[in-house]
Amino acid sequence: MRFKTYISREAMDRISGHAEREYPDECCGIVTQNAERQTVHECRNIQNRLHNEDPVTHISDARTAYVIDRSEAEAIFSSAKERGDKVMAFYHSHTDHDAYFSETDEAAQTVFGEPEFPDALHIVVSVKNGKTSHFRAFMWDGKEMAFRPVDLTT
Repeated sequence: MRFKTYISREAMDRISGHAEREYPDECCGIVTQNAERQTVHECRNIQNRLHNEDPVTHISDARTAYVIDRSEAEAIFSSAKERGDKVMAFYHSHTDHDAYFSETDEAAQTVFGEPEFPDALHIVVSVKNGKTSHFRAFMWDGKEMAFRPVDLTT
């Protein structure tokens, strides 16, 4: 089975809509795919809950950070595996800032030194004043042991 190596316009539109609905908070989600379609899984950003429970450990709120609940992510991964789908991308938004892969983003994706899904795209959506401004994509470079920008083909 061959998988698409790009994000479909439909998926990008869905990601953009999610980012705009969550503004001024950051959105987050996962994209899975099979040979026929890409599915955008809009996840809940639990950063505000974590911040409210422990503001010393979780300094940022959802306007400047995101966390996908691990049990929600695991359910998406498990369901994708059962269907023979591939986890192809993770996404999140930056509100009122450019789309870049921050040190915080990189640290969150490389808990054990490498990402759990090294072949997945990481898409960052810039949302300014409630409207999508632009997207950028990043992929893990195993030789450099870092995330590098890549062209986002739709």
